[in-house]
Parts: sequence; structure tokens; C-alpha cells
Amino acid sequence: EENPQFLKKNDVAIVKLSPIKKACIEKYKDFPELGRLAVRDMARTVCVGVILDIDPAPKVAKAK
Repeated sequence: EENPQFLKKNDVAIVKLSPIKKACIEKYKDFPELGRLAVRDMARTVCVGVILDIDPAPKVAKAK
């Protein structure tokens, strides 16, 4: 299905995530130890996966 609103148990998908806090991550193919991902909610693991690609962070101008 193209652009589903949610995933059910045992579904497989390629998902684009935008973190709200900084994180130290790498592409799985470049550095497997930092290329894995687990998302938890209410003390339960809700998804696991690997990082396929990383969009560079936008440049932020520093105040002088």
C-alpha cells in the first residue's frame, strides 16, 4: 500500500523518521553498531529496524 496511515503487527515498511532530539546514528551499511533503531512507547518496543539513509541536518546560523 502506498503511504499507509499506520502499520499493524508484523507489517514491513520503509519509514522516514524525523527525530525531535539529536542522536548519534550512521547508515547500517557503513557502521552496523550505530545503524540499528528501536522505537519504544510506554515501556514497549513498537518498532525495530536499520537505518538505510540519512538526510543531512539543515544549517543553522549562529548568533554573533
